[in-house]
Amino acid sequence: MRAPWWMKGVHFSCQSGCGRCCDQPGGIVYLSSDDAKRLAEHAQLSVIDWLERDARQTHDGRYVLKSREEDGICIHLNEQKQCGVYQVRPQQCRAFPWWGENLASDRAWKKVKENCPGIDAEDAIIVDGHTIRLHVFADRESSKGFRTWPPEPRRRKW
Repeated sequence: MRAPWWMKGVHFSCQSGCGRCCDQPGGIVYLSSDDAKRLAEHAQLSVIDWLERDARQTHDGRYVLKSREEDGICIHLNEQKQCGVYQVRPQQCRAFPWWGENLASDRAWKKVKENCPGIDAEDAIIVDGHTIRLHVFADRESSKGFRTWPPEPRRRKW
């Protein structure tokens, strides 16, 4: 089996004042239960209160981060295109651009690259394949989300 193209590493560095990954109207950020705990603690709220204030449930019941009503953009993106919760941001946000859907094909990656100035930026560092793989798995786990609080324990399938 051949290793994915990105296993040899990819040049990337977030660019100051960019925010393009967060300012897409209608973008959905799935929340893991760990995300909810971390963000609630940061906001000095109970998880239930934080979920009521900053999250909503999708049609299938998973919790996602709310978007601003006026423009559909992330509630935490400020006027300077900076994340107001950057240090505690959801795992799905931490994983960008290393989402499985972005890495699935050359075509998908080229589309992301057109919109993300951090890919192959002048100040980019090489992000190694093992780190990318961890982000892909974390994003996949976050996308599963949770539907109740406290979350029900996951049952192992043997």
